[in-house]
Amino acid sequence: MKIVIDTNVVLAALMAKKGISNKFMIWLFENPEKINVVSNTLVTEFEDVLLREKNRKLYEHFSKDDLHSFIDDICLISHHQKINFLWRPFLKDIKDDMVLETAFNAGSEYIITYNTKDFVGVEDKFSIKIITPKEFLKITGVLT
Repeated sequence: MKIVIDTNVVLAALMAKKGISNKFMIWLFENPEKINVVSNTLVTEFEDVLLREKNRKLYEHFSKDDLHSFIDDICLISHHQKINFLWRPFLKDIKDDMVLETAFNAGSEYIITYNTKDFVGVEDKFSIKIITPKEFLKITGVLT
């Protein structure tokens, strides 16, 4: 199984110590089979969003070094995918297209996101399921 995580899931995990996103990220780190897939563009997006000052105010207890280490750790447990095919523009937001391109090029089964409506049409055209972290944790048996 291969998955791609949208930036909003990583952001939510930093903001809530006991939320579903946090539980999802813990599961990911505890199951290092490299099912997660990242690309250079997706990692750059993680850095851009997580290090924005307005977002950092939501999780001030993490230093910039902590955030860089967190992103590095995500990369360490992830498969790195080279992007060979671009599908832009397919979705309304180019940032979502980057997530889609990573998932498509890797042959991922799932995109994990809170913004499922932003990926309308992806499942029909690319056979990639768009689900929330909670739905994924149910699939893996972590949640019932």
